[in-house]
Amino acid sequence: MRNAECGLGRAAAWLSLALALGGCARPRLAETGPRPRPVEPPAPAAVERSLQRGVAFLVARQNKDGSWGSPRSTKGLNIYAPVPGSHDAFRAAVTALCLMALIEVGDASPAVQQAIARGEAWLVEKLPRVRRAEPEALYNVWTHAYGIRALVRLARLRPDDAHRRQRLLALIRDQVGFLERYESVDGGWGYYDFGAHTQKPNSHPTSFTTATALVALHEAKALGVHVPDRLVERAVATLQRQRNPDFTYLYSERLRWWPRADINRPGGSLGRSQAANLALRLWGDDAVTDTVLQTWLDRLFARNDWLGMGRKRPVPHESWFQVAAYFFYYGHYYAALCIEQLKPPDRPHFQHQLAVLLLRLQEKDGSWWDFPFYDYHQPYGTAYALMSLLRCQGHR
Repeated sequence: MRNAECGLGRAAAWLSLALALGGCARPRLAETGPRPRPVEPPAPAAVERSLQRGVAFLVARQNKDGSWGSPRSTKGLNIYAPVPGSHDAFRAAVTALCLMALIEVGDASPAVQQAIARGEAWLVEKLPRVRRAEPEALYNVWTHAYGIRALVRLARLRPDDAHRRQRLLALIRDQVGFLERYESVDGGWGYYDFGAHTQKPNSHPTSFTTATALVALHEAKALGVHVPDRLVERAVATLQRQRNPDFTYLYSERLRWWPRADINRPGGSLGRSQAANLALRLWGDDAVTDTVLQTWLDRLFARNDWLGMGRKRPVPHESWFQVAAYFFYYGHYYAALCIEQLKPPDRPHFQHQLAVLLLRLQEKDGSWWDFPFYDYHQPYGTAYALMSLLRCQGHR
């Protein structure tokens, strides 16, 4: 009995020590990391020219019907995309992103304003029809999230037009309802249901899809649209379950038993940590401090090659740390939103890093792209990059 008691005592002591160390390790791991080399701030005129070229590309590449993107330009290996529902979702999500970018740029030229008006007409007509493509494919969750954010910006464009505003608010409420309908049984959102194929999706919630939806829901609520508390609470809970002590985030909750798999480590999480940190901070998670945001922004720029080596690779997750190319501009866009969360004096260091990177990667035709994805990649990459570059300007 004495030996048993001694054993229990030692176990309790080790547990206390582990808890104490864990409490200390969390801030140490989340608030320390590599720092990037200093960069020369780009000239404001260079940033402005880059923005103009990106806007010109989007205006020129808008489809005749007002949308952006298409299922053309296939390659030898295409991602799983059952037709037609997958492409309905892709085109609507990409169109929403392009509208967001053009609205945020604020170009009052007739060409840009006409592009916005045509895009709005297409989105308002098509967005309500987007659904789950088939039991396994739930790409529509991206459409609902970015659809909400585009509609929020459209609703703010002409606030004096009460009838139009009410119509847009009703559409936002519908899109919130779709996010509720297609929420995972575990809370949050994933875009595949390879399990039971149930009406309430048996999808494994991914950290980045859940974060994307949470950011959209926060904007909807800020506009006055009702967002169910339970929907947010369950999404926040799964995101927190997927967070490691260093604020890397698992690719999906399915991988919680393999937290140190390559895809879940810092190099693999560079494109996810920014979005997840932002989403949790917006919904009141006090653990996401300014220091955590700054640490992960520094990590993004200091270790940017872990994302960069995957850029333009045609096979998803074929790069180091199983990084997929389509995380590149996505990750940098949410990094730009994280920069906005910081106090103005703390932003320039990160704004300069991001602007230098984006200016260097702009294509000759004015676009940005990271993953060969039918004809969607240049519009979505350009939209992400434009909204990121805008946030590198000092007056924001």
